[in-house]
Parts: sequence; C-alpha cells; structure tokens
Amino acid sequence: MSHRKTFLALSTVLVISSPLAAQQNQITPVAVADLSPTSNLVQQKVGPDDLIGIQVYDAPEFTRTVRVSAGGTIQMAGLHDPIRVQGLMPDDISVLVKEALIREQLYVDPFVTTTVMEYHSRPISVTGQVRTPTIFQAIGNVTLLDALARAGGILTDQAGAEIIVTRPNGDTGTQSIQRIPIKPLMSSSQPELNIKLVGGEEVRVPDVEKFIVAGSVVHPGPYPVLDGNANTVMTAIAQAQGTIQFYDHTVYIYRPDPTDPTGARHEIAVDLGKIQSRKIPDVALQARDVLWVPDSSRRRITANLLTTLTNVGAAATSASIYVLR
Repeated sequence: MSHRKTFLALSTVLVISSPLAAQQNQITPVAVADLSPTSNLVQQKVGPDDLIGIQVYDAPEFTRTVRVSAGGTIQMAGLHDPIRVQGLMPDDISVLVKEALIREQLYVDPFVTTTVMEYHSRPISVTGQVRTPTIFQAIGNVTLLDALARAGGILTDQAGAEIIVTRPNGDTGTQSIQRIPIKPLMSSSQPELNIKLVGGEEVRVPDVEKFIVAGSVVHPGPYPVLDGNANTVMTAIAQAQGTIQFYDHTVYIYRPDPTDPTGARHEIAVDLGKIQSRKIPDVALQARDVLWVPDSSRRRITANLLTTLTNVGAAATSASIYVLR
C-alpha cells in the first residue's frame, strides 16, 4: 500500500472513531492557503500573532495557514498537542510538524514546508517630532534611519538634539534605553549610530528643549535651547527681540531644582547692566529656565518726570515769548 493510501486509511479511522480528533477539527481554523513562493516573506524567527503557512505535499487537508497563539504555539487538526514555534525559523517549524505527523501516525514520511505569510510579532513604533508617526513590522534588515524614513523624516525645527530608542531587555521584563544624537546620525559621520532594529523597539523623537523669556521684552515666550554654549542671558533677550524701554538692570533666572519633587525653583539674580557693559561675563541658561526681565518703575517714573518738566519748560518759554511780543 502506498504512503498516500496508508494516510487515507488512518485518517478515516481517526475521523470516524476518535471524538477528540473530531473536536479538534471543529475548533481549529482550516484555511487552504496560496503558498506559492511569492507569498513567502524574509525568513526570520516566528513570534506570537504571526501568520504562517504549512504545506504538506500530496496532503491538501494539512495545507493551511495558521496563526501563532499568544503563547507561541500552533494547533493543527488531527494533532493532539499544540506545537511550540515561538522563536523558531520556518525550516525548524517544518521539522516539528513532520515529526508530529509521524508520531501521530497520520503520515509515513511527509514532506513539509513552512512559509511566513504575515509578521505581527515584530512591531517598531516611531513617534514624536516626525512627519507621520507610524508602527510597522521589522521585516528583513531594518535600521534606525529606515524607521525614521518610514515616518516621513524628522521635523528638524521642532525636534530636540537626540533620539530615544527603547527596546525590551531580554526576558527580564525591563527595557533598555539608548540615546542617539541626531546630527552625527543624519550626517553619517558616526555610522555606528545607525543601529539595527529587530522589532519591539519604540523610537521617539522628543520636542526640542526650551526656556522661557518673560517680562519687559518685546516678544516674551518659550524659545528653543540652542546647540553648544549659545544659550545665555543676552542671546535669550536677543531671541525675544530685545528689551522694552523701561526695564530693570537686574534680571532673574528661575531654575528648576532637580532634587525637589515639588518642582521648586532657585532664583538667580543677574546684573544685566554689567553684562552689557562687559564688566562681567554673560550667564548661561539651561533648558526649562525662566528668564524674568522686570519692569523698572523707578526708571519709568524718572522718564515721566523728565517729560513733564520738559513740557512745562516748553510751555513757560512760549508764554515768555508771547508777553515780550
């Protein structure tokens, strides 16, 4: 008797006499798949929720697509036990399916192939200051620049100085965090920064860090932290289009205290007049600083008094000229 006939005889007996096999046939989704070579994706390890195609040649009843369970197993009709496939390559899965068919006496010497139809176990998310935040599957060789390109690129005028890549740290349940500086990554001056992504990573491009300029300036508001040592009191005031007419020469920096959970800030007094006259060096600002330029009431009152006296003097002069006439 041929292998094919042997299988048909065994399968008939199983279907008729085994309630367990019948029950398994009812609960296991059976879908005959188009397992042509064009449906095969890049071979890599299989994980939960991936869709794989199992093909047993000359046995269409075993040729089907199967979704990997959350526990990393697949269940095939006629097999008593599920097959654990998580972390295996497609060829390894073929070997396990073949061994299971022989062990269950469903086939004498089956020829089994496995193809990957869909990957769902390797998501990479790209969020933050990118044109199109996205989630996609890590199929094949995927790098950090590939992931950023999938998201439409970085919004350079709104992004900070670095990219934060978070990925699972094995089976420890914790995550590892890697910070990638944007400029050398984009300029390719440090190729090692273009790290490989294998799935499970979260790529985030944070907002540019800012400080706030408030008080007696032309345009108060938040301003981006500049690269290097360019963040000083004078450059911040320049970004705010300068001071208005009546400002105090003593300005204040309110800086967050990183050790204080209540968000308290330290007050730092700065003599702006001495900085402008180059008597003391400019003072550096940090991200999240608030630069307060107070209004000078004394200077305003003095200016108003001078204006009043000037107007009074002009009126008196005009009156004297009128009397002489």
